[in-house]
Amino acid sequence: MKVTGTALPFLPLYRRLLPSRLAGLSLALLKATALELAILAGHLLLYPSGITQERRTTPALPSPDTTQLPTETSPPVVLLHGFIDNRSVFVLLRRNLAQHGRHQVESLNYSPLTCDIRTAAELLGRHIEGICERTGSRQVDVVGHSLGGLIARYYVQRLGGDHRVRTLVTLGTPHSGTNVVPLANAHPIVRQMRPGSPILEELARPAPGCRTHFVSFWSDLDHLMDPLETACIDHPDLLAQNVRVSGVGHLALPVHPAVAAGIRQALDSTRTGAATVAQADGMTVA
Repeated sequence: MKVTGTALPFLPLYRRLLPSRLAGLSLALLKATALELAILAGHLLLYPSGITQERRTTPALPSPDTTQLPTETSPPVVLLHGFIDNRSVFVLLRRNLAQHGRHQVESLNYSPLTCDIRTAAELLGRHIEGICERTGSRQVDVVGHSLGGLIARYYVQRLGGDHRVRTLVTLGTPHSGTNVVPLANAHPIVRQMRPGSPILEELARPAPGCRTHFVSFWSDLDHLMDPLETACIDHPDLLAQNVRVSGVGHLALPVHPAVAAGIRQALDSTRTGAATVAQADGMTVA
Protein backbone atom coordinates (compact mmCIF):
# COMPACT_ATOMS: atom_id res chain seq x y z
CA MET A 1 0.00 0.00 0.00
CA LYS A 2 1.45 3.35 -1.00
CA VAL A 3 0.19 6.92 -0.69
CA THR A 4 1.72 9.42 -3.06
CA GLY A 5 1.45 13.19 -3.06
CA THR A 6 2.36 16.16 -5.26
CA ALA A 7 6.01 17.16 -5.31
CA LEU A 8 7.04 20.26 -3.39
CA PRO A 9 8.18 23.15 -5.65
CA PHE A 10 11.62 23.38 -4.03
CA LEU A 11 12.29 19.64 -4.24
CA PRO A 12 14.71 19.70 -7.26
CA LEU A 13 16.89 22.38 -5.61
CA TYR A 14 16.67 20.56 -2.28
CA ARG A 15 17.95 17.35 -3.85
CA ARG A 16 20.85 19.15 -5.57
CA LEU A 17 22.01 20.73 -2.32
CA LEU A 18 21.98 17.50 -0.29
CA PRO A 19 23.13 13.96 -1.09
CA SER A 20 20.19 12.02 -2.51
CA ARG A 21 19.91 9.59 0.41
CA LEU A 22 20.13 12.33 3.04
CA ALA A 23 17.77 14.58 1.09
CA GLY A 24 15.17 11.81 0.84
CA LEU A 25 15.39 11.06 4.54
CA SER A 26 15.35 14.72 5.56
CA LEU A 27 12.40 15.50 3.32
CA ALA A 28 10.45 12.52 4.67
CA LEU A 29 11.26 13.62 8.22
CA LEU A 30 10.22 17.19 7.43
CA LYS A 31 6.90 16.09 5.94
CA ALA A 32 6.24 13.67 8.81
CA THR A 33 7.02 16.36 11.39
CA ALA A 34 4.71 18.85 9.68
CA LEU A 35 1.95 16.23 9.64
CA GLU A 36 2.54 15.44 13.32
CA LEU A 37 2.23 19.12 14.26
CA ALA A 38 -0.97 19.50 12.24
CA ILE A 39 -2.45 16.38 13.84
CA LEU A 40 -1.41 17.56 17.30
CA ALA A 41 -3.14 20.90 16.76
CA GLY A 42 -6.32 19.19 15.58
CA HIS A 43 -6.21 16.69 18.40
CA LEU A 44 -5.88 19.43 21.02
CA LEU A 45 -9.10 20.92 19.67
CA LEU A 46 -10.89 17.57 19.80
CA TYR A 47 -9.45 16.44 23.14
CA PRO A 48 -12.22 17.96 25.35
CA SER A 49 -14.87 16.06 23.39
CA GLY A 50 -13.31 12.74 24.37
CA ILE A 51 -12.77 13.28 28.09
CA THR A 52 -15.99 11.56 29.17
CA GLN A 53 -16.79 7.92 28.50
CA GLU A 54 -18.95 7.40 25.44
CA ARG A 55 -22.53 6.30 25.88
CA ARG A 56 -23.05 2.57 25.52
CA THR A 57 -25.82 1.40 23.23
CA THR A 58 -27.42 -1.99 22.79
CA PRO A 59 -27.95 -3.10 19.18
CA ALA A 60 -31.60 -3.13 18.19
CA LEU A 61 -33.14 -6.58 18.12
CA PRO A 62 -34.78 -7.66 14.85
CA SER A 63 -38.56 -7.86 14.72
CA PRO A 64 -39.87 -11.41 15.36
CA ASP A 65 -41.92 -11.09 12.16
CA THR A 66 -38.82 -10.42 10.09
CA THR A 67 -37.19 -13.35 8.34
CA GLN A 68 -33.46 -13.20 8.91
CA LEU A 69 -31.03 -14.68 6.44
CA PRO A 70 -27.86 -16.12 8.01
CA THR A 71 -25.02 -13.64 7.66
CA GLU A 72 -21.40 -13.67 8.73
CA THR A 73 -20.98 -10.68 11.05
CA SER A 74 -17.72 -9.14 12.15
CA PRO A 75 -17.05 -8.89 15.88
CA PRO A 76 -17.23 -5.50 17.62
CA VAL A 77 -14.09 -3.36 17.55
CA VAL A 78 -12.69 -1.87 20.76
CA LEU A 79 -10.39 1.18 20.46
CA LEU A 80 -7.89 1.87 23.24
CA HIS A 81 -5.96 5.15 23.35
CA GLY A 82 -2.40 5.86 24.46
CA PHE A 83 -0.73 7.61 27.39
CA ILE A 84 -2.37 10.89 28.57
CA ASP A 85 -4.88 10.69 25.75
CA ASN A 86 -8.54 9.80 25.26
CA ARG A 87 -10.96 8.36 22.73
CA SER A 88 -10.96 11.54 20.60
CA VAL A 89 -7.76 10.30 18.94
CA PHE A 90 -9.86 7.74 17.05
CA VAL A 91 -12.42 10.10 15.49
CA LEU A 92 -11.16 9.57 11.92
CA LEU A 93 -10.45 5.86 12.35
CA ARG A 94 -13.97 5.26 13.69
CA ARG A 95 -15.45 7.05 10.71
CA ASN A 96 -13.26 5.04 8.34
CA LEU A 97 -14.27 1.74 9.92
CA ALA A 98 -17.96 2.69 9.85
CA GLN A 99 -17.76 3.62 6.17
CA HIS A 100 -16.48 0.11 5.47
CA GLY A 101 -19.15 -1.78 7.38
CA ARG A 102 -17.80 -1.83 10.95
CA HIS A 103 -20.71 -0.29 12.85
CA GLN A 104 -20.10 -1.85 16.29
CA VAL A 105 -17.11 0.23 17.36
CA GLU A 106 -16.55 1.32 20.97
CA SER A 107 -13.80 3.23 22.73
CA LEU A 108 -12.60 2.86 26.29
CA ASN A 109 -11.18 5.76 28.28
CA TYR A 110 -8.87 4.86 31.12
CA SER A 111 -7.89 7.60 33.55
CA PRO A 112 -4.71 9.64 32.84
CA LEU A 113 -3.97 9.03 36.52
CA THR A 114 -3.73 5.27 35.90
CA CYS A 115 -0.37 4.14 37.28
CA ASP A 116 -0.36 0.43 36.46
CA ILE A 117 -0.78 -1.45 33.19
CA ARG A 118 -2.21 -4.44 35.07
CA THR A 119 -5.03 -2.34 36.53
CA ALA A 120 -5.85 -0.85 33.12
CA ALA A 121 -5.84 -4.35 31.60
CA GLU A 122 -8.35 -5.55 34.21
CA LEU A 123 -10.58 -2.57 33.34
CA LEU A 124 -10.31 -3.46 29.66
CA GLY A 125 -11.33 -7.03 30.46
CA ARG A 126 -14.47 -5.90 32.28
CA HIS A 127 -15.28 -3.54 29.42
CA ILE A 128 -14.95 -6.31 26.84
CA GLU A 129 -17.13 -8.66 28.89
CA GLY A 130 -19.78 -5.95 28.98
CA ILE A 131 -19.60 -5.52 25.19
CA CYS A 132 -19.97 -9.26 24.62
CA GLU A 133 -22.96 -9.37 26.97
CA ARG A 134 -24.68 -6.43 25.28
CA THR A 135 -24.01 -7.47 21.69
CA GLY A 136 -24.19 -11.24 22.00
CA SER A 137 -20.79 -11.51 20.36
CA ARG A 138 -18.38 -14.17 21.59
CA GLN A 139 -15.25 -12.20 20.62
CA VAL A 140 -14.06 -8.68 19.83
CA ASP A 141 -11.24 -7.11 17.86
CA VAL A 142 -9.04 -4.54 19.60
CA VAL A 143 -7.02 -1.64 18.16
CA GLY A 144 -4.60 -0.09 20.64
CA HIS A 145 -2.49 3.01 20.05
CA SER A 146 0.84 3.25 21.87
CA LEU A 147 0.33 2.36 25.57
CA GLY A 148 -3.18 1.14 24.70
CA GLY A 149 -1.65 -1.69 22.68
CA LEU A 150 0.50 -2.74 25.63
CA ILE A 151 -2.50 -2.74 27.97
CA ALA A 152 -4.49 -4.89 25.53
CA ARG A 153 -1.56 -7.28 25.06
CA TYR A 154 -1.26 -7.73 28.83
CA TYR A 155 -4.97 -8.54 29.01
CA VAL A 156 -4.63 -11.10 26.21
CA GLN A 157 -1.43 -12.78 27.42
CA ARG A 158 -1.61 -12.55 31.19
CA LEU A 159 -5.31 -12.30 32.07
CA GLY A 160 -6.74 -14.93 29.74
CA GLY A 161 -8.13 -12.40 27.29
CA ASP A 162 -7.16 -14.51 24.28
CA HIS A 163 -10.55 -16.26 24.47
CA ARG A 164 -12.27 -12.88 23.95
CA VAL A 165 -9.89 -11.01 21.60
CA ARG A 166 -9.82 -12.43 18.09
CA THR A 167 -7.38 -9.89 16.63
CA LEU A 168 -5.25 -7.30 18.43
CA VAL A 169 -3.86 -4.49 16.27
CA THR A 170 -1.23 -2.27 17.90
CA LEU A 171 -0.09 1.11 16.56
CA GLY A 172 3.30 2.38 17.71
CA THR A 173 3.29 0.25 20.86
CA PRO A 174 6.61 -0.21 22.77
CA HIS A 175 6.42 -4.01 22.97
CA SER A 176 10.09 -4.27 24.02
CA GLY A 177 10.22 -0.94 25.86
CA THR A 178 11.25 2.55 24.77
CA ASN A 179 14.10 4.74 26.05
CA VAL A 180 12.61 8.05 24.90
CA VAL A 181 12.22 11.04 27.32
CA PRO A 182 14.12 9.80 30.40
CA LEU A 183 12.63 12.60 32.52
CA ALA A 184 9.19 11.00 32.12
CA ASN A 185 10.29 8.21 34.48
CA ALA A 186 8.59 10.12 37.28
CA HIS A 187 5.33 8.54 36.12
CA PRO A 188 5.03 4.88 37.21
CA ILE A 189 3.34 3.74 33.99
CA VAL A 190 6.18 5.24 31.94
CA ARG A 191 8.65 3.19 33.98
CA GLN A 192 6.61 0.11 33.06
CA MET A 193 7.24 0.94 29.39
CA ARG A 194 11.02 0.93 29.82
CA PRO A 195 13.13 -1.98 28.52
CA GLY A 196 13.52 -4.68 31.15
CA SER A 197 10.60 -3.56 33.32
CA PRO A 198 8.75 -6.27 35.28
CA ILE A 199 5.68 -5.82 33.04
CA LEU A 200 7.68 -6.38 29.85
CA GLU A 201 9.44 -9.35 31.45
CA GLU A 202 6.00 -10.84 32.13
CA LEU A 203 5.03 -10.36 28.49
CA ALA A 204 8.26 -12.05 27.39
CA ARG A 205 7.37 -15.23 29.29
CA PRO A 206 6.03 -18.27 27.40
CA ALA A 207 2.44 -17.96 26.19
CA PRO A 208 1.66 -21.40 24.76
CA GLY A 209 -1.68 -21.77 23.06
CA CYS A 210 -2.43 -18.05 22.85
CA ARG A 211 -5.35 -17.79 20.40
CA THR A 212 -5.24 -14.09 19.56
CA HIS A 213 -3.85 -12.91 16.22
CA PHE A 214 -1.47 -9.93 16.68
CA VAL A 215 -0.76 -7.29 14.04
CA SER A 216 1.74 -4.58 14.98
CA PHE A 217 2.15 -1.42 12.92
CA TRP A 218 5.52 0.24 13.48
CA SER A 219 6.88 3.40 11.84
CA ASP A 220 10.38 4.27 10.67
CA LEU A 221 9.76 7.86 11.80
CA ASP A 222 8.15 7.23 15.19
CA HIS A 223 9.85 9.71 17.53
CA LEU A 224 8.51 7.98 20.66
CA MET A 225 9.96 4.56 19.89
CA ASP A 226 13.64 4.14 20.81
CA PRO A 227 14.75 1.92 19.20
CA LEU A 228 12.22 1.99 16.36
CA GLU A 229 11.95 -1.81 16.24
CA THR A 230 10.63 -1.89 19.79
CA ALA A 231 7.17 -1.44 18.24
CA CYS A 232 7.51 -4.90 16.65
CA ILE A 233 6.25 -8.03 18.40
CA ASP A 234 8.94 -10.67 18.77
CA HIS A 235 7.61 -13.62 20.74
CA PRO A 236 7.92 -17.29 19.70
CA ASP A 237 4.49 -18.27 21.04
CA LEU A 238 2.46 -15.48 19.43
CA LEU A 239 0.96 -15.48 15.96
CA ALA A 240 2.16 -11.99 15.06
CA GLN A 241 2.56 -9.84 11.96
CA ASN A 242 4.75 -6.72 11.97
CA VAL A 243 3.79 -4.09 9.41
CA ARG A 244 6.28 -1.34 8.64
CA VAL A 245 4.85 2.13 8.04
CA SER A 246 7.07 4.54 6.10
CA GLY A 247 6.99 8.30 6.50
CA VAL A 248 4.35 8.47 9.25
CA GLY A 249 4.96 9.68 12.80
CA HIS A 250 3.57 8.44 16.11
CA LEU A 251 0.51 10.68 16.29
CA ALA A 252 -0.40 10.02 12.65
CA LEU A 253 -0.69 6.24 13.06
CA PRO A 254 -4.37 6.23 14.17
CA VAL A 255 -5.20 9.00 11.68
CA HIS A 256 -3.44 8.23 8.38
CA PRO A 257 -5.83 6.78 5.75
CA ALA A 258 -3.27 4.26 4.50
CA VAL A 259 -2.81 2.92 8.03
CA ALA A 260 -6.59 2.75 8.41
CA ALA A 261 -6.74 0.65 5.25
CA GLY A 262 -4.09 -1.65 6.71
CA ILE A 263 -6.05 -1.94 9.96
CA ARG A 264 -9.19 -2.90 8.05
CA GLN A 265 -7.25 -5.50 6.11
CA ALA A 266 -5.86 -6.93 9.35
CA LEU A 267 -9.31 -7.11 10.92
CA ASP A 268 -10.91 -8.65 7.85
CA SER A 269 -8.22 -11.23 7.18
CA THR A 270 -8.71 -14.78 8.35
CA ARG A 271 -5.86 -16.58 10.01
CA THR A 272 -4.34 -18.98 7.52
CA GLY A 273 -1.13 -19.91 9.29
CA ALA A 274 2.56 -19.03 9.14
CA ALA A 275 2.59 -18.42 5.38
CA THR A 276 0.23 -15.49 5.80
CA VAL A 277 2.37 -14.07 8.60
CA ALA A 278 5.52 -14.25 6.52
CA GLN A 279 3.81 -12.54 3.62
CA ALA A 280 2.39 -9.73 5.77
CA ASP A 281 5.75 -9.08 7.41
CA GLY A 282 6.97 -7.66 4.10
CA MET A 283 4.07 -5.22 3.63
CA THR A 284 4.88 -1.51 3.78
CA VAL A 285 2.40 1.31 4.22
CA ALA A 286 3.85 4.58 2.99
